Amino acid sequence: MSGDITHRAAQWIAGGATLVAGSVLSDSAIEHYRGSFANKAMFLPLGASALSIVHDGNLAARGARTGAVGSWTSGTHAASVGVGAAGLGFHVYNIAKQPGGFSLGNFFYQAPIGAPAALVFAGALGAAAHALSSGASALGPVPLQSGRALAGFTALGLAGTAGEAALLHFRGAYHNPAMWLPVTIPPMAALALARTALTGRVHWVTTASLAATAALGLLGTAFHAYGVSRNMGGWKNWRQNLLAGPPVAAPPAFAGVAIAGLGALLLIRRFSRG
Repeated sequence: MSGDITHRAAQWIAGGATLVAGSVLSDSAIEHYRGSFANKAMFLPLGASALSIVHDGNLAARGARTGAVGSWTSGTHAASVGVGAAGLGFHVYNIAKQPGGFSLGNFFYQAPIGAPAALVFAGALGAAAHALSSGASALGPVPLQSGRALAGFTALGLAGTAGEAALLHFRGAYHNPAMWLPVTIPPMAALALARTALTGRVHWVTTASLAATAALGLLGTAFHAYGVSRNMGGWKNWRQNLLAGPPVAAPPAFAGVAIAGLGALLLIRRFSRG
């Protein structure tokens, strides 16, 4: 029974990693296309995220235990983390070299910090999911079986995703009251999940707030698609309007992180019951 719960948690975490990687793939494809792929390294996150989708999506969907984690799978996740970390450095450098440096205006309109960080997150979650499915008790020095380290990591991811949403919705002047939802519900979920990581006790508020955050990711996609439709020409002019935004690919990241958090809760509940 314990092994079944562990594997089910691995599937949830792999599913969350797949959604985050899918969000990164779609978002980086659109944004880097807008940048005309001026730097050939801009193709790397597309490849890394696509490989993560294949490996993690397979674990999330098929339900069979993986056995020992192969070097190809490990290399895929390492590539996601490495490309994401390098991209984060590139994006920070891009902002720093602009007139005004790390100013609010540059954070608004230059290379987004959140996208490459999400690829790091997807790679790490995918590696953890495959390690759990193979029966490993830890990923390097990080313990996995109790779920508490994963819960803390997921809480950090939720906080970062909410922070990026807060920045971009502030740029949009919160003209629609629904724009407040991703800067209120996910931070509440992050705080509740962080508390669970520290105490090892799962409160219903944690589960409910994570479920609400997952639903919000899907709802946000619909809102953003509607926002695109309101641009000149609507979806008939999708080649321009997808570039103009709002980014349709961004909200699913909320759903992915929340689903991974729910997987961590499965482990914590199992561990607390002995």
